[in-house]
Amino acid sequence: MNLGIRIGRIMAALGFVATMLAAAPATAAEVAGIKFDDTVKLNGQDLKLNGAGVRYKFVIKVYAAGLYLTEKKTTVPDILAVPGTKRVTLVMLRDVDSDTFGQAFMDGIRKNSDIQERAKIVNQMLTFGKLFGSIPELKKGDVLNTDWIPGQGTIILLNGKKITEFIPDVAFYNALLKIWLGQSPVDSKLKTAFLGE
Repeated sequence: MNLGIRIGRIMAALGFVATMLAAAPATAAEVAGIKFDDTVKLNGQDLKLNGAGVRYKFVIKVYAAGLYLTEKKTTVPDILAVPGTKRVTLVMLRDVDSDTFGQAFMDGIRKNSDIQERAKIVNQMLTFGKLFGSIPELKKGDVLNTDWIPGQGTIILLNGKKITEFIPDVAFYNALLKIWLGQSPVDSKLKTAFLGE
């Protein structure tokens, strides 16, 4: 077989492999060494990774986070309105005591929800605030899932174990989402990442 034919066949094979790789869906997004699956199953629904990024405090990486929705959305109103199950996954990149972490959540809600919105979910906020008393610390590598299950409510899982009962009212879950997606997000680059930009 002459050299020209051999090179032609090699190039055709490489082209085929490149086409197959381009057509194959990515299995995960990697952020700060943490892999987020492109899809997860929750409450019988397939959720798609809308975006993932890192929460920085000054220059320190606090956690990697991924937002999962039933369908990809690129605007905050669309994300808040999308029906079905939702999930925010946080993977801790450093140890944080639960008081500090809980206070950051509550501050995020206060900064991104007005007085009327907070008045409607005050009982849910009290319930949510108590959960941090049940865990002394979040350690590097811990996985915290904040899920919305329609007809049931918000449920928080730490390393796959429930640490709350269901907290009703989608307004409360949306208040949590606004910690990352509101007008004063906890990290503007993470907000951009969650929007898939």
